[in-house]
Amino acid sequence: MSVADQPALSVERIAVLVQEWLDAWNSHDEDRVLSFLTDDVDARDDSWPKAMHGHAEVREFLKALWRAVPDMTFELISGPYVIPGEPRASFHWRGSGTFTGVMDPPGFAPTGRHWEIDGADFHEYRDGRIATLRVVFDLMSVSRQLGVMPASGSRAERAMAAAQRGLARAQHAYRRRPT
Repeated sequence: MSVADQPALSVERIAVLVQEWLDAWNSHDEDRVLSFLTDDVDARDDSWPKAMHGHAEVREFLKALWRAVPDMTFELISGPYVIPGEPRASFHWRGSGTFTGVMDPPGFAPTGRHWEIDGADFHEYRDGRIATLRVVFDLMSVSRQLGVMPASGSRAERAMAAAQRGLARAQHAYRRRPT
């Protein structure tokens, strides 16, 4: 049965599920978070370099994230927003934490900096659990707050932009060279 063919959860049940989901995240208990996901979940989070399929890949993500930011917490800002008659919902959250552990991948060293960001979750449910998860937020803002990207308008940002322009020119010239 496709997600579209699933009976819709009540708005009240989804509201409870969303708060329990955030509570599970705040517990930093992998099994508790995974209990909200179908075994074959498809998940995508802007902070992870690849889509995740199933519990094993989500567990890998959770371990890496909580190792890098062990005090990470989330709170519900608004929602959930439910499509009537559909097994789907979204909600607006705020997350924060301190970058005190290695972020691997990609291998960034901890900076000790605190971050705070707003984002949104988009859920599709099957059998009362999350079958499809999409997490979106401004990764550039988090990267700047963590010190892995230079501050907006800074000398470092200008130098990085100049280096990128030089690389783009070199790549363009290489592609246009006679073969």
